[in-house]
Amino acid sequence: MVTDVAAPTKSSKVQQQTYNSADAQAWKAQMLRLPYRSYLYSYPHKTAYREFPSPLPLRELWASEPAESFFLYMHIPFCGARCGFCNLFTLPDKRANVHEQYVDALERQARQWGPVTSHKPYARFAIGGGTPTLLPARQLKRLFDIAVKDMKVDLQQVSISVETSPETITKEKLAILRDHRVDRVSMGIQSFVAEESAAIFRPQDPAEVYRALDKLTKNRFPILNLDLIYGLPGQTEDTWMYSLQEALRFDPEEIFLYPLYTREHTIVKPDDIRQHGEDQRLAYYTLARDYLIGRGYVQSSMRRFAKAGTTSMKQLLDYSCQEEGMVGLGCGARSYTRHVHYASRYGVSRQATASIIADYVAADDYSTADYGFVLGPDEQKRRFILKALLHREGLRLADYHQRFGSLPADDYPELNLPLLSGMAYEKDGTMYLSDEGLSCSDAIGDWLISAEVRERMEGFVLA
Repeated sequence: MVTDVAAPTKSSKVQQQTYNSADAQAWKAQMLRLPYRSYLYSYPHKTAYREFPSPLPLRELWASEPAESFFLYMHIPFCGARCGFCNLFTLPDKRANVHEQYVDALERQARQWGPVTSHKPYARFAIGGGTPTLLPARQLKRLFDIAVKDMKVDLQQVSISVETSPETITKEKLAILRDHRVDRVSMGIQSFVAEESAAIFRPQDPAEVYRALDKLTKNRFPILNLDLIYGLPGQTEDTWMYSLQEALRFDPEEIFLYPLYTREHTIVKPDDIRQHGEDQRLAYYTLARDYLIGRGYVQSSMRRFAKAGTTSMKQLLDYSCQEEGMVGLGCGARSYTRHVHYASRYGVSRQATASIIADYVAADDYSTADYGFVLGPDEQKRRFILKALLHREGLRLADYHQRFGSLPADDYPELNLPLLSGMAYEKDGTMYLSDEGLSCSDAIGDWLISAEVRERMEGFVLA
C-alpha cells in the first residue's frame, strides 16, 4: 500500500513506476479522507520562504525573466475586521493617516520598481488585500495613478480586477473604478445568513450586503464576482443553498466557492468544524457545483464558476497561468520570476503583521529581494504541473516537454496514481482531472509538494 508519495527519492523511483490498481485506490482514499488539508494558492507556499544568504538585485532578476507580459498586483493589507477564517497578510485598521502613509510607501516602491519591470507590457493588473476599497477615495485613486505613471500600465489594454467588501462600497469609489476602466469587481460575501457571518467573526448586516449589490448592479462592470464559503459553523444544506441562490439573484458573471479553511493561527479553529458533527464540506461543494452547472455556469477550477463567454471588453494581451512575471507591489505581496519567488516576511498575528508593515512604511530602498524561495529545476517542474493540472485546461504534455525536455510521468511516476484511480484521465495529449479529482484539488496539490518545501512549511496544515 502506498502511504506517502509526496516526495520520492531517487532510489525509490524505479519501484514507484509499478503502481497497480490497489495502490491507486489506497491513494484515492487518502485524497477523499482529507480533501481540504492544503490550499495551493501558489507553489511553493509562502511559509516555505526564507531569508536569502545575500540580497538579490531586482534589476538582475527581472532582466532575465522570459515571460512575454507581466501581471501587476498591488496589495492593500488593511481591512475593517479580521474574519475568523483569515490567515492572509491583513491588519484591521481604518485610520486614514495610516492608509496615506502606506500608499506613500507603495509609491516610493513603484518609482524604484517601474524602471526595472517596464521593459515588457502588463497584461493583468489586480488590487487586492485586505480590502482596497477601505482606503479613502483619494488614496484609492492614487493606486491607479501610481500604476499608470510609475509602473507604465496601459489601462486600455490591461485586465483590471479590484477586491471589495459590502461596507466599503460608495458611489464615489465606484466612479473611480469605472473611470479607470476596471473590468472585474470581486466582493467577498461568504454568507447571506447573519448568524453564519457572526460565527466566523465577520460583522456583516445582510441589508448592507443587498445595498452594496444593488449599487454594483446599477454600475455594471464587465465581470462581477461573488465569493461564498461552505462549511461554516452552524451552516446547513438549506442555508448554504439559500446563500447561493441569493447570490445568483444578482446575475454575477463569476462565483467563487471556497471551503472553510481553518488553521491553528486563525480565530476559527479546526475543532469548530468538528464540533458541529460530520464534515459536510465536500457534500455542500458537490451540491453547489451541480446547481451552478445546471444554471449554465462553466467550472474552470475547484473554486471558479463563470458564465460561458465571460471576458473583459478590451483587447487583452496574452498571459498564461504557466508564465511567471508577477510583480507584487506593497507589503505582503508576492512576486514571481521563473527562478525566484520573493516577498516581505510572513506574519499572521496582529503584532507580527503591524511590525512588518511598519518596517515597509519606514523603508527607503526597495531595490532588492531578501526573503523568498529560489526554484531549481525540480520545483519549476512541480509548479508547472500543479498550475496546469488544477485547472480545467489540464496539463498539455507537449507544453511540458517543450519547456523541460521530458514528460511529466517520467519525471514523476506518481502521476500515474490519479490516472489509475479515475481521478484523472488523458485525452489528446493532455492530462485532466476528472470531476471527482477536481473536487479534491487541495489534497492533490498537497500530494505533489516536494520534501524540501514540505519541511520548510513546518507543519502548516489546514483542516
